[in-house]
Amino acid sequence: MNSPRTFALPVLLLGAVGIGFAPIFVRLSEIGPVATAFYRLLFAVPILWIWAQVDSRNAARNNRSKPKTPGRAGDWKWIVLAGCCFAGDLALWHWSILLTSVANATLFTNFAPIFVTIGAWFLFRERITRMFLFGLAFAMAGAVILIGVSFGAGPHQVWGDVLGLLTAVFYAGYILSIKQVRRLFSTSVSMMWSGVITCAVLFLIAFLTEDSLLAATLYGWGVLVALALVSHVGGQALIAYSLAHLPASFASVGLLLQPVAAAVFAWLILKEALGLGQGVGGVLVLAGIYFAWKSMPVKTA
Repeated sequence: MNSPRTFALPVLLLGAVGIGFAPIFVRLSEIGPVATAFYRLLFAVPILWIWAQVDSRNAARNNRSKPKTPGRAGDWKWIVLAGCCFAGDLALWHWSILLTSVANATLFTNFAPIFVTIGAWFLFRERITRMFLFGLAFAMAGAVILIGVSFGAGPHQVWGDVLGLLTAVFYAGYILSIKQVRRLFSTSVSMMWSGVITCAVLFLIAFLTEDSLLAATLYGWGVLVALALVSHVGGQALIAYSLAHLPASFASVGLLLQPVAAAVFAWLILKEALGLGQGVGGVLVLAGIYFAWKSMPVKTA
């Protein structure tokens, strides 16, 4: 199997671990859900800008530079779409966490691979094999078992559950559009420009819907900085890198490692119990990722 793709797999999984911290930071945040998402991008964008400058200089020295700034309307179309989809993903998911249980919000959000697979087949004509669908089914079943142990039902949770499902649609849109952006630009440039769009949209939503945009304590600011560094500059950037070398459909399945990581971190940090159900679900997720990986052709189409 070709080297870039083989390297991209652990990068993708490490990115999934990075975003696995996100629900922990959201729960620890002192401010509202959309304001928390806004600071995730606000603190990340300057670091991504510095990264883009360094990356651009290194690429120029090696005569392998990609464009640093979007120039054509077609370039901006995909960047704006990626930024808006990610803003919708974060805003809806953070609202969902507050309106329903973390388990429910996470469960419905992780329906994204279904939408990504349909979109990847329709937009990019990615080859979807029976083995891949088998792996997808395994991984989805594992996620349902893993998170469904804590699943709750009730009339007060319905809106949160609906928002969780809409989050999956927006995240699928982000995965598909950022993959297209990565065909045109480097990881750093893709993350920086899409992050600027996401940050602007989230600020507008937070300004219109939330009472306060400021954390009350140094601890609260520390949580927001950690969310930006670990889950965005770390996790989301690694995912964007991997999307240049992996089919979007497989990447979405690989990202189902995120609820496994989140469950482990909740156990370690928030002292939430882990039982047999979570263990079985985690094993099924890993098995599904393996089967989906084995289903891919040797070279990317």
